[in-house]
Amino acid sequence: MSRSGAGQSGSFALSLAAFAAQANEAIDASVREIIIEIGNSLIKMSPVGNPEIWAQNAVATQYNKAVDEHNSALRSDPQNLNKAGRLKPGRKLHDGMDIAVPAGYVGGRFRGNWMFNIGTPDSTTTEEVDPSGVKSMARIVGGAIEFNAGDTCFITNSLGYAIPLEFGHSNQAPGGMVRVTVARFQQIVLEAIRNNQL
Repeated sequence: MSRSGAGQSGSFALSLAAFAAQANEAIDASVREIIIEIGNSLIKMSPVGNPEIWAQNAVATQYNKAVDEHNSALRSDPQNLNKAGRLKPGRKLHDGMDIAVPAGYVGGRFRGNWMFNIGTPDSTTTEEVDPSGVKSMARIVGGAIEFNAGDTCFITNSLGYAIPLEFGHSNQAPGGMVRVTVARFQQIVLEAIRNNQL
């Protein structure tokens, strides 16, 4: 007695294979999205040097702000203005304190040193400044495209002052970058899964 359909390939097996392929693609897409969001979070939270908020410049910043406020207050009194609406000569303070900045300093080197690698951490650094974080983000997105579920990837910043910045050295990121991103990890994962579900 022969079984009906014996020796024929059924669509059920093909459907399972197609579903498995789609599931693998969804997993890879989710993991890549997670990597990109983690990188984006780290880069956006990375402090960019702003000499006006450095402790060594606090007095100069306060003084310059007070001078600006004084001049603004003078402008609100019509007796201090000439016919053209400008402050009369001798009324405006032309004073200020210099903000101390090392020669050649440009903010953005820390933000520009986020590296991505699959398999092993990348401990290289660059002298490039990237205040917007665009170059670092491009490295992470480019690496994430090559990433497959099951691989191990690393997002690193190997500048000597990365650890002090992570532990509150900057008022711009008092809670760090990595610790804040790790606290959001579950939320990032759930959102990526939702975005890539079958």
